[in-house]
Amino acid sequence: MARIARWTALAAAALLVAGCGGGSSDDSKDTGKADRSADSSTSSSSSGTTSRLPASLTAQKLGWGRCKATSDSPAPGSDWQCATLKVPLDYAKPGGETIGLALIRSKATGGKRIGSLLFNFGGPGGSGVSYLPSYATTVSKLHERYDVVSWDPRGVAASEGVRCRSDRAIQAAESIDATPDDSAEQQAYLKDSADFAKGCEKAAGKLLAHVSTTDTARDMDLMRQVLGDRKMHYFGISYGTELGGVYAHLFPKNAGRMALDAVVDPSADTVGHAKNQTRGFQRALDDYFTATGQDPKRGSQKIVDLLKRIDAKPLPTSSGRKLTETLAVTGIVLPLYSEQSWPTLTNALKAAEGGDGSELLSLADSYNDRDASGRYGTTTHSQRVISCLDDRQRPTPEETKKRLPEFEKISPVFGDYMGWDTAGWCHDWPVSGQYDNPEVSAPGAEPVLVIGNTGDPATPYEGARKMADELGKDVGVELTWKGEGHGAYGSGSDCVDSTVDSYLLNGTVPKDGKVCS
Repeated sequence: MARIARWTALAAAALLVAGCGGGSSDDSKDTGKADRSADSSTSSSSSGTTSRLPASLTAQKLGWGRCKATSDSPAPGSDWQCATLKVPLDYAKPGGETIGLALIRSKATGGKRIGSLLFNFGGPGGSGVSYLPSYATTVSKLHERYDVVSWDPRGVAASEGVRCRSDRAIQAAESIDATPDDSAEQQAYLKDSADFAKGCEKAAGKLLAHVSTTDTARDMDLMRQVLGDRKMHYFGISYGTELGGVYAHLFPKNAGRMALDAVVDPSADTVGHAKNQTRGFQRALDDYFTATGQDPKRGSQKIVDLLKRIDAKPLPTSSGRKLTETLAVTGIVLPLYSEQSWPTLTNALKAAEGGDGSELLSLADSYNDRDASGRYGTTTHSQRVISCLDDRQRPTPEETKKRLPEFEKISPVFGDYMGWDTAGWCHDWPVSGQYDNPEVSAPGAEPVLVIGNTGDPATPYEGARKMADELGKDVGVELTWKGEGHGAYGSGSDCVDSTVDSYLLNGTVPKDGKVCS
């Protein structure tokens, strides 16, 4: 089962997407030379202290070369280069075993180079190496003055990516009801979760305890040093905003111009995130109904009735597979990520009402990273090993049952699914979680631009204000877009794009609370 929470659906949805005043102290005075590395191999925070990294890591030379095709994407053009960065497996033992992280970059296309701009597209579990080339046109203006850089975080794709079960086992698990109606279905649901956890433990081994967001934030700072940048300039989307906030907390003096779009609420715990997203997807569904001339309450009830019928008798599809209730919910979720996909949802629901589940199944397959040959990607595997190492909470089935009415009140369509997910996602996980919610306070950091979209289903708008407040006074600066879909930059608002570009290119910080409508 793919988790909705804190996940950008990069490959599936393909829907995406410093200094104060007029300048920044880290723009290399427009000499065209890269920023030089600050000596910040140490960092203290609430999560502990990282020992000084050896020169074998901080002074390593990256062997940039032509990128090769991956299992997820063809080789990009000659203007893209790839390399491998060595990082410690365990930051508590910086001189010990290392692992390799896959990096990709394209050098600045114009003059007055600022430095590197690092991108994380969310997940957790999204491959930056596969996705960045397709995103380059969206950030072409930023690309003129930045080397655009991304990577596969530890445990993801080409960076020690984890596969917890076979394609055949994944497809077989599609028959498991993620909203169990009786004790037998509950037992099957939890057993499937436990089996997945065992598969992850076997596949990842000792890496399983070292794929946290904190580990990845430390990787980012080593990356900054090796790339030769004095400041970390960064663009994070969805889960990438949480990662950016953790980085700013750990390395406030190294944080440069950082834009966080589609913002995760850093104050929410596991249950809080699930409720936030239940609210966000129901809000987007209501907006969809309103835009298509339907009453949201009646429209939602119609979907609830459809899902009950599918639960009792899965729908046939042109592929020969059956559309289960869980797959149907997943198929409904995907087009809510973008207003442009709403007509697709209309057609899929109409077909399902007529007894054909093919279109909803196709949408669910896209979300679940399944191709036409039946091969599944590893994004959801990586997402799970990272988030279960981060999240300390492990709600029990009994606790979840008591909370289900709260979830159902928030959303009759998505409530059960999201409620049960809190119990099943990290059930019987072999490694303890690290925190209830991440620490993102960053006193002393330069202003961080936080972008919220009022119609965002996956990272509801309220999270942007929470992130800005928790980053701290004079650090978090909120920009609001009154729009639809997951993320704001590159989604059609000249106001948003020009504000973000001006901030990242010139260091111009907008007034906190600026609204683009």
